[in-house]
Amino acid sequence: MHSAAKGTPGLQIKERRRAEAKRRLNDNIPLLILFVPVLLFYVIFKYVPMFGAIMAFKDYNFAQGILHSPWSGFRNFQILFSNPQTLGIIRNSLVLSVLNIVVGFPAPIILAILLNEVRKQWFKKWVQTLVYLPHFFSWVIVGGIVITLFAEQTGIVNAMLERTTGSTTLFLYNEISWIAIFVGSGIWKEAGFSTIIFLAAITNIDPSLYEASSLDGANKWKQILYVTLPGISSTAILILILQMGNVMSVGFDSVYVLQNAGVYNVSEVISTYIYKVGIQGGQFSLTSAMGLFESVVGFILVFAANMAARKFDRGLW
Repeated sequence: MHSAAKGTPGLQIKERRRAEAKRRLNDNIPLLILFVPVLLFYVIFKYVPMFGAIMAFKDYNFAQGILHSPWSGFRNFQILFSNPQTLGIIRNSLVLSVLNIVVGFPAPIILAILLNEVRKQWFKKWVQTLVYLPHFFSWVIVGGIVITLFAEQTGIVNAMLERTTGSTTLFLYNEISWIAIFVGSGIWKEAGFSTIIFLAAITNIDPSLYEASSLDGANKWKQILYVTLPGISSTAILILILQMGNVMSVGFDSVYVLQNAGVYNVSEVISTYIYKVGIQGGQFSLTSAMGLFESVVGFILVFAANMAARKFDRGLW
């Protein structure tokens, strides 16, 4: 009798927890229904295609399909990395990606801080709209704008140079200027989207921190340095970790629309190599090996960046 009476409160607690969990499930059914399309998208377009990675270890052909094509082991990787061109492609991918991160990552943070200091709301909204608008442009449109600006014979910049100096410059055919234009166009297109994220993070900072720092004699620069930047550090680290996963993946559209034979040595990256050799050349197994290598490197970099962030209590998991 004593043990039965003692166990009754425990059973009641379990029943209450079960009822509470059921109630929360019923309350969240509309949200779960909204989540279903997102789940299906990732399952169909992200996880199911992972099965195709097996082509990297096979001598794939259309007639036999993925499952019945002969197994080749690591032969595709041996062919890939014995080709001197492969090292150059990997180098180009790393250089362009690192430049995008080093130069492009601080840009939206600086822009968000500057916009946060604007007191005229109409001006702030107009600037936000203007910097966010390029995010919706396709890279075909961005490439057309770049060519309109920097083309040798018809470009606006070269037309101004010819009037002032009497000569023109091959901006799109010089390797250094091409890299600068590529990185700059990427910042112009995507900085506005990240700026909105950082502006939202800044608005979550407690205003009393700014008031306290102002009473302590901190000017705007010190408030930005000691209040704003620490306040958005978790958001910045989160975005940086996600970008580390794309270090080997520069992107296809952004490179392909600006690529030309004159800058092939610095513009040929993994994505364009996969398109030309895999899709146009029909060497699916070889480019699958390259794609798998790219994914593994990105996976390792994400985990390494997260482990480094965890030492400062800023990790994703």
